Amino acid sequence: MTETEGAKPKSYDRVMLKISGEALMGDQGYGLHPPTVARIADEVDSVHKLGVEICMVIGGGNIFRGLQGSAQGMERTTADYMGMLATVMNALAMQSALEAKGIHCRVISAIRMDEVAEPYIRRRAVRHLEKKRVIIFAAGTGNPYFTTDTAATLRASEMNCEAIFKGTKVDGVYDKDPVKFPDAKRYETVSYDEVLQKHLGVMDASAIALARDNDLPIIVFSLDEPGGFKGILEGRGTYTRVHG
Repeated sequence: MTETEGAKPKSYDRVMLKISGEALMGDQGYGLHPPTVARIADEVDSVHKLGVEICMVIGGGNIFRGLQGSAQGMERTTADYMGMLATVMNALAMQSALEAKGIHCRVISAIRMDEVAEPYIRRRAVRHLEKKRVIIFAAGTGNPYFTTDTAATLRASEMNCEAIFKGTKVDGVYDKDPVKFPDAKRYETVSYDEVLQKHLGVMDASAIALARDNDLPIIVFSLDEPGGFKGILEGRGTYTRVHG
């Protein structure tokens, strides 16, 4: 449970960046905050310039969350599909921000909507990555009852990514909520099984189990730290590594 400053850099050629929809709303309570979207695009741009191939999955909680809709009496399947459509809106916003920086980007949707996004075809997606295009996977897995965490782990496995970078509001995984408990301890590394057994809240159980089964490490870091994404790839920064 020590800081990871000065750790030996790990070279990655292809990674998945998973962020929540809430990360795009800045200080607002809802929706998209364009300056925040542009700031996150800057983070992606800095890593893209290192030659790293990048996939992204963005949640939809800033617009609509299926579980919350279901809790308010909406039929769960319908609510989940609405949540998937929210992720497409976020993906298009991020695509626009990345293209404004001169980065070639493709939004690939698990639900067909050919006018705004490409359908998911694995070999085509891999080819985009090989051409150094940033891919944003939208609409989750295309199925209700699965979170965008699970979608990110599934797509990362299919794309042969070497790690999932989970951008959050805190700089790693803690034994309890660091916002509520000042004495919370941060893990430098933690196993998949420990995350599941202690309910550490890194990702949902399905995503963690899928990552474990495919030996796919998860790097949890603060997306609010400027340069944090690039810093980890260069061997700097504070983060938690979840692995076997």
